[in-house]
Amino acid sequence: MDFPISHSHISPIYLVVVGFLIGILGGFFGVGGSFIAGPALRLMGVHWNFAVGTDLAHIVGKSIVAAKRHRALGNVDLKLGLFMAVGTIGGAECGAQMIQALKRAGHVDVVVSIVSIAVYVCISTFMIWESRKTLKQAKASGAAKTSAQKKRDPSSFRGVTRRIQRFKLAPMIKLPVSGVTISLWVILFVSFIGGLFSGFLGGGAGYIRMPSMVYVLGIPTHLAVGTDLFEIIISASYGTFTHAVKGNVDILIALVMHTGAAIGAQIGAISTQYFAGPKIRLAFVPLPLIGAAIVIYTLLTGHKL
Repeated sequence: MDFPISHSHISPIYLVVVGFLIGILGGFFGVGGSFIAGPALRLMGVHWNFAVGTDLAHIVGKSIVAAKRHRALGNVDLKLGLFMAVGTIGGAECGAQMIQALKRAGHVDVVVSIVSIAVYVCISTFMIWESRKTLKQAKASGAAKTSAQKKRDPSSFRGVTRRIQRFKLAPMIKLPVSGVTISLWVILFVSFIGGLFSGFLGGGAGYIRMPSMVYVLGIPTHLAVGTDLFEIIISASYGTFTHAVKGNVDILIALVMHTGAAIGAQIGAISTQYFAGPKIRLAFVPLPLIGAAIVIYTLLTGHKL
């Protein structure tokens, strides 16, 4: 099927399957899935500027479906999500402007590919170290895996997180749902960085924001997943708008992908109830590496499949 906006020829079945898989990942991990969607579109010959903008467009609908399900499960901190949306929107605009500058210079495909590989590999490396260490500590302590303990969500990085939470720069924000009190500036910093990657690499940048919410803000993994999806609805909508204005969105591709994503998102959201936080984080590890492998392939071969 030809998509005239991005001048791409892609099978609709391929797009539906990719959307379905990303929907499951998004619902389960609280991410937009851009570490898979962007490389998957790039693999079919879509230029990075269109891959970034189109991915943002398709995850808006998927995130609405998944966030609604997580809200029903009690996994959304609305107050935190609204604060984070402010910083994310600012970061997303900066990222989109960087894409425009690279597009004008003719270096968008190479630069975005290299940055995405570095980011995906670093995130996976850190998370496999932390989650495996946490699981070993839990096993050694012989802690029973009750539902309440899953919600408390142990982490071997907790010492660093507590030091960040003791950073008393007003205004301090109390988050009763998450059980955290933290400086507003820390929340805005984390969300701005996530937004920057969202605008630059596409998607909701949950691969940055979800781990940051757990390790920096100290939010339990289940709540981080649901809250990130809620926040993605706001930030990705803005990201879609700003990229559409710049001519970087192929809305037809986005709509085809959403048909699969809407179903997958509900499956992923329900599945989170059967796993403890550290196991969710450990299961997340291979996904950015898969995205990095796809980007490396397209970068080295210089052609699509």
